[in-house]
Amino acid sequence: MFADTADRPNSVGTKKMKVVLDTNIFVSALRSNKGASHAVISQLPSDQFRIVLSVPLYVEYQDVLTRPEHMSGASTGEEILAFLRYICNIAYRQQIFFLWCPWLGDPKDDMVLETAFASRSRHIVTHNLRDFRGVEKHFGITPVTPGKFLHIIRSQQS
Repeated sequence: MFADTADRPNSVGTKKMKVVLDTNIFVSALRSNKGASHAVISQLPSDQFRIVLSVPLYVEYQDVLTRPEHMSGASTGEEILAFLRYICNIAYRQQIFFLWCPWLGDPKDDMVLETAFASRSRHIVTHNLRDFRGVEKHFGITPVTPGKFLHIIRSQQS
């Protein structure tokens, strides 16, 4: 009946919100278990939102998160890859049939935007709001910090 669980009603009968997580959210979550990025990742899988992945975005996650400077003492390359396989399993996988590069200043940010637009995601969760300036006006996608995103999902629970 539903193409994907992101389109299925959750326990309160509403659709899960689709969001794209910028790579910097995963980097921050790996560095500290005390911040908002870690809190967002810790909620996965969520009854309220579903993260969206495209192949290029997954490759970016893998490339960045397996760099030696991003691995903590508790994380090995194999642990990171296992974590990313888990993320891939729970994410909504979006195919991209068009490219607008360059629309933003950084092609890697364009990749995030393309994934969000193609999937009709509501938000891009990022630490770099300035990199996504104008996205809300032109595409209807709201870039938010992880702290703001936590506030959004908490306010929906009430």
